[in-house]
Amino acid sequence: MTLALVEVEEKLSVSQWQAYLRLGFTYGARGTVLKTCDHKGPLYVQKPFYPEGKDTAHVYLLHPPGGLVSGDELIIESRQQPNTHVLVTTPGAGRVYRARPDRTLQSQTTYLKVPKDAILEWLPQETILYPDANTRLVNQVNLERGARFIGWEITCFGLPANQLDFAQGQADQTFQISINGRLRLRERLLIHPKEDGLMAAKAGLQGYPVNGFMVAGTLDALSDEDLGALRSLCEEFDGLAGVSLVDEFVVIRSLNADSEKMKRLFIRCWQILRPALIHRQACAPRIWAT
Repeated sequence: MTLALVEVEEKLSVSQWQAYLRLGFTYGARGTVLKTCDHKGPLYVQKPFYPEGKDTAHVYLLHPPGGLVSGDELIIESRQQPNTHVLVTTPGAGRVYRARPDRTLQSQTTYLKVPKDAILEWLPQETILYPDANTRLVNQVNLERGARFIGWEITCFGLPANQLDFAQGQADQTFQISINGRLRLRERLLIHPKEDGLMAAKAGLQGYPVNGFMVAGTLDALSDEDLGALRSLCEEFDGLAGVSLVDEFVVIRSLNADSEKMKRLFIRCWQILRPALIHRQACAPRIWAT
């Protein structure tokens, strides 16, 4: 591990945060509006942006410390009213730094509630789990029947560019979606030193340090043309990627050694899924170009 990396982690480990952010969106004459924004600690948003017009709010989640240290607990909640359309992203990669010797947990929990006739696009940039991190990351999506959702999660285990693997790191990740209170889709990945070989196993990450999960729904149907285009993208991908239909959801899973390549794949899939699901062409957040 480089001296600079050690110094950054030691500096960040002297404090810890229990922070929350609660967002509420309404729809009216001015379109989709961020009506409430309650926060504690270093977790907040600036004003929404409207590159697509007043009906769709682009929101950037800001976490100034840049990552989680031992003892940090972040809670993010988003609630929408009918007819709102919200796209949420982040200005850069999230990070979970090396845990202290006492292995105190570093956690982030996200609760997303989307009512009937509302749309949420949850498109954060990648999360980097530093060697020896100890983290729990949970996404709970609660949809009402008639809501539409597109979301992804890109996780980099270790620092492959520096030839640093996840070593003795621990990670517990969950992404679950409920419709009208009933669980419909649940993805969980548990990385633990006792699970010897999971990072390299065929039934695990197969030696790839970057894991990706993308989901879109609910869909009445996906055209053969769109499904074929998604499958072609996955087949051409420099890594592993595949498309599944799970009830009313399209699920894309991917493994790779490069988070930027995976992000580009997911953006191209999003450009196909967005018109199919919400009948609007993809409009990339401006922050992605900086």
